[in-house]
Amino acid sequence: MSDQPSPALQAPDLPTTAELDRIFEAVKNWTTWGADDERGALNHLTDAHRAHAATLVRTGEAVSMAHDLTTRPTPETPSPAHHHMLSSGDALGSSGVPDYEATQDYLGTAVHGLGLTHIDALCHMFVRGEMYGGRPASMVRSTGALANTIMSASEGVLGRGVLLDIPLVRGVDFIDPTSSITVADLEAAEAAQGVTVGTGDLLIVSTGRDSRKAASNGRLDPFFKGLPGLHPRTLPWLHERKVALLAGDGISDQMPFTAIPEWPFPVHQIGIVAIGLHLIDNLRLDTVTEVCRRLHRWEFLMSVSPMRVPGGTGSPVNPIAVF
Repeated sequence: MSDQPSPALQAPDLPTTAELDRIFEAVKNWTTWGADDERGALNHLTDAHRAHAATLVRTGEAVSMAHDLTTRPTPETPSPAHHHMLSSGDALGSSGVPDYEATQDYLGTAVHGLGLTHIDALCHMFVRGEMYGGRPASMVRSTGALANTIMSASEGVLGRGVLLDIPLVRGVDFIDPTSSITVADLEAAEAAQGVTVGTGDLLIVSTGRDSRKAASNGRLDPFFKGLPGLHPRTLPWLHERKVALLAGDGISDQMPFTAIPEWPFPVHQIGIVAIGLHLIDNLRLDTVTEVCRRLHRWEFLMSVSPMRVPGGTGSPVNPIAVF
């Protein structure tokens, strides 16, 4: 790829502000499960869906879909995690307990961004001062959020994972960041892979980010070079299909952010705030994609276990696919 920055998706491909306003209202789930609901689209994922997902396990092969936590700044993670030892191999007896030998460490990290594999809670995004359910920004305080927190997913998210391999369908190694993923792409992937995205599914959309990074000698600058994402007009499709969670190897939105006034990140803004979609950003999909292609299987048991952080706007996660 060139050293020039990636341009944002431009008109006439982009919807207008007025069109996104209409989509926002059309897909709004604020009263679907009652005025007090804080789970959003996770309500589509029922016990029956979880039980069915368990039947997809055949070989037991398990694959992580998370990136390693980095402690050094990179273009993808300019503010990396803090990791240091509290007691190491040269201080095994530092606890003061006779004959008790142990090491300990400390970990702290920002939750969101373009490099860390994380899940967004429904208090992460706002549209005109309101989050999911019409709750005001004043409900997120310096001590944390009072509603729509990551605790809404604290029992874990376990269900049928469906991976739509867009590079495979387009016949490329990775999607160029100037190209957005459309409804036609999603449905072409369904047809080619023999799967149908439906109610309660945990939808994963691959753009080939890991292949793109490998082709760039292991260095990718999403702020400068951009990331492909879902076209904003896929939002009604996601709503109609009643997916429980949306995940991808990017942030689902295109980078650089769109030129639509008031809607710079429409998938995040409309997906989280209106639909109530929990989003998982920055998955590592190279290994799981290899397994899917080898087995010719694009559905699997998927497990996501957020940290229990009262007031949290999200959490690092290590999603697991089990075949």
